[in-house]
Amino acid sequence: MIFREDSVGITSFRYLDLQHATKNFSEKLGAGGFGSVFKGFLNDSCAIAVKRLDGSRQGEKQFRAEVRSIGIIQHVNLVKLIGFCTERDSRLLVYEHMQNRSLDSHLFQSNHTEMKLTWTIRYQIALGVAKGLVYLHDSCQDCIIHCDIKPENIVLDASFVPKIADFGMAKFLGRDFSRVLTTMRGTVGYLAPEWISGTVITAKVDVYSYGMILLELISGRRNSGVNSTSDIDVIYFPVLVATKLHKGDVGSLVDQNLHGDISLEQVERAFKVACWCIQDHEFDRPSMAEVVQYLEGFLEVDIPPVPRFLQAIA
Repeated sequence: MIFREDSVGITSFRYLDLQHATKNFSEKLGAGGFGSVFKGFLNDSCAIAVKRLDGSRQGEKQFRAEVRSIGIIQHVNLVKLIGFCTERDSRLLVYEHMQNRSLDSHLFQSNHTEMKLTWTIRYQIALGVAKGLVYLHDSCQDCIIHCDIKPENIVLDASFVPKIADFGMAKFLGRDFSRVLTTMRGTVGYLAPEWISGTVITAKVDVYSYGMILLELISGRRNSGVNSTSDIDVIYFPVLVATKLHKGDVGSLVDQNLHGDISLEQVERAFKVACWCIQDHEFDRPSMAEVVQYLEGFLEVDIPPVPRFLQAIA
């Protein structure tokens, strides 16, 4: 297999080599708004995930600039970019393969033959995603706002260590800037109010999306889905959580697949953190660094108010 490596350690692959590695893109792992992902093997041993972007929405110069930016990001909770290919008008990204697929496949697809996520693993996932976002927001040369944090973009390795994936919508901000006006991006259900109002955005849009994921991670259900419990049928789930926190009754909202095998103290802490993350105004939300401290128990978490924006759309 012939390829070359650039100065930041990202490999430039030939199209034919990736076609061979994926057996002509035959094993599809998933699909999203920007393209499809296929499983492959380098040198018949190293498993990879090859993302084929649909169309040529970006020029090659811009595409390579984005590849270089993402390629120098190294963190245990971010999926590793191995290389790329820009031959034949193709835009291919090569990532490390994640054995346990994406988070949504474990939370929302009912396959009872597979091991369910234990509470310990869920809390590990919550903490790992938070640490990955801290790195993006605070530790890179640029502040990187992911802009599309959702369960489909969190992949799990063989030990269920979470890794944030899919930087197709990411926004790179110089350290001299804390906010930016940009076109709306992201996924319905995880969009902060400022996206919808069309005002400037900050890294707090990722905090909002993270809060929505945290609610789903604890409950094992889509925030927008319908449950058999009557009050959940009527009340939008995030609003229900915020309301029940004030009554001290959140244990009933935990995923029933856990059969009560949980840490109630951690559940209450995580629900509180989630509800602070989804507050209406970005300055009321914690930073991701504070979220990590809350989840690790270094900071106490107060009971949050019920977000008015969510009450309105409920």
